[in-house]
Amino acid sequence: MFEKILVANRGEIAVRIIRACRELNIRSVAVYSEADANSMHVQMADEAICIGKSPSSESYLRIDRIISAAEITDVDAIHPGYGFLSENAHFADVCESCNIRFIGPSSRAMNALEDKAVSRALAKKAGVPTPPGSDGNIENEQDALATARRIGYPVIIKAIAGGGGRGMRVAHNDISLVKGYHTARTEAEKAFGNSNVYIEKFIENPHHIEFQILGDNRGNIIHLGERDCSIQRRNQKILEETPSPLIENKYKKLREKMGKAAIRIAEMAHYTNAGTVEFIVDDHGNFYFLEVNKRIQVEHPITEEVTGYDLVKLQIMIAMGEPLKLSEKDVQFRGHSIECRINAEDPFDDFRPSPGRIEMYYAPGGRGVRVDSHAYAGYSIPPHYDSMIGKLITYGKDRREAMDKMSRALSEYMITGIKTTIPFELAILQDPNFRRGVYSTNFVETLLSGARRELIEEKA
Repeated sequence: MFEKILVANRGEIAVRIIRACRELNIRSVAVYSEADANSMHVQMADEAICIGKSPSSESYLRIDRIISAAEITDVDAIHPGYGFLSENAHFADVCESCNIRFIGPSSRAMNALEDKAVSRALAKKAGVPTPPGSDGNIENEQDALATARRIGYPVIIKAIAGGGGRGMRVAHNDISLVKGYHTARTEAEKAFGNSNVYIEKFIENPHHIEFQILGDNRGNIIHLGERDCSIQRRNQKILEETPSPLIENKYKKLREKMGKAAIRIAEMAHYTNAGTVEFIVDDHGNFYFLEVNKRIQVEHPITEEVTGYDLVKLQIMIAMGEPLKLSEKDVQFRGHSIECRINAEDPFDDFRPSPGRIEMYYAPGGRGVRVDSHAYAGYSIPPHYDSMIGKLITYGKDRREAMDKMSRALSEYMITGIKTTIPFELAILQDPNFRRGVYSTNFVETLLSGARRELIEEKA
């Protein structure tokens, strides 16, 4: 059993990990930047160490400072959460070389899934369908044009590294392709320090569906069902739910096929710990591999709600060398769960970030309502990091009950002093198409168009 774990992250995921540690009777160490001195995770941890100035490049992305903090506090392991260094194979290697366990996949598995282009090649080897596209990095405009003309417009340009919708552009013709190619490269360089991009066929009106996987150090790999993440803006998720309405209502046989495909990819990469295999599904029920997220996901709580398993605790147990004590047959899915990401953004001003001091904070409660957040009254949201300040999760015996609880909980959630996405998420929950489970990744764009937007703003 680990005695002490350092949490190399901040915000709600740091709080989430610290809670899991406490329930396992493991001491926790928080690291924080100067901007996060008063953050909730710092107050909750058993120990806390400042690792640098406010920008993440001078704190949460500094491997040397995190390792120093780990050595000073004599921890057994490091949990990276999501984002920052969570998918950095070099960081995992450094941890192991310092005799500190990395709570995540091995550097070997990370390298096997090093970036999206490498992952695509591995998926093809595993016999999993991928969208037509380039074999790897697109070196210049001429290569980009040649690839787009070969596979046909529309196409999507994607950053080979990273995620979160950064470094992605859709192109419908040569002019938009050239512009999008340079924009995506610039954005990718700023976000990930890697300007490489690739191109693949853009599937119109796609559904974004991902499968949660878990693998131990003895080669046992299972999946814990799917999550529908199609409600997005600028390729960043706003709302997720499980099970997927598309699979439940139209393509039930896809669950087994996609689950097996996710496991095949994980097996080929010798994957360990928690991860997510992402797919897109078209209107005809065809699915294509997208990428593997080599970490715990923001939306992991909804899987916990319908399966009853604590994924963060399982991550820790696997990292300690424990075998998975459950098989695929043991995983039972009960009810329905929805998550809304509560972001400090103005949804009616192009989702502009809204950092600042929270004047009043009241979180909803009641049966079937869960709030994962690091926010509180008086907390000042720094402008240096992602704008998410919490996650609201509801659970019901079926989708209707989960939706009704989410609508009620959003109505109760009170945060003043800043703008949040709460009123927009309420509008999503009241939309007839969403209520019917009929939506794709262009849902938000449609909801924010014309008269519908004016009606939503008026209600908000």
